[in-house]
Amino acid sequence: MKTKKTKLFAFIMAFLGITSFVSAQKSYTLDAKSTFSVAGTSTLHDWEMKSSSGTGTASFTIANSKLTEIESLSITLLAESIKSEKKSMDKVAYTTLKTDKNKNIKYVLKSAEKVNETTWELTGTYTIAGVSKVFKTTVKTTVTKDGLNMQGSNKITFADFGMKSPTAMLGTIKTGQDLTLKFNLNFNL
Repeated sequence: MKTKKTKLFAFIMAFLGITSFVSAQKSYTLDAKSTFSVAGTSTLHDWEMKSSSGTGTASFTIANSKLTEIESLSITLLAESIKSEKKSMDKVAYTTLKTDKNKNIKYVLKSAEKVNETTWELTGTYTIAGVSKVFKTTVKTTVTKDGLNMQGSNKITFADFGMKSPTAMLGTIKTGQDLTLKFNLNFNL
């Protein structure tokens, strides 16, 4: 009888060992195919600036093809990698972002809460133009063959980060206060 209990215990321990291995937390790196954008309005037209030059790392637990935990997430985006279709607009944006002193835009995760199988609410610190502020962001996640895709957006204002809405042509063109940050992130092992 003692031999059967020992074998049963060994089997259970081996099974638990395999299960924890399958769902082990792993480190992921932001893929070059990831995209970022900021969109807003002006008295002349709506506008959008884009970048695909972000770097970052994350630590996720994926078990049975499902995201079960987001332990850490950190993104850095070179501020002057954000481009529009007009160089004059880029120059005004870089002045507004104070890129002479603040070269990067950063995001660092503070906590993550699972809403459902594919939706998470992330709380993290955005640092833009040298000012850091905590925001909640709802993201959609998809487990991929190489890692994880994460998509979401945030509504912010220039004032949130101590910036003034840009103007052009001696103030005749004014930018709206509201901005939308969008991201489509691919993390791979």
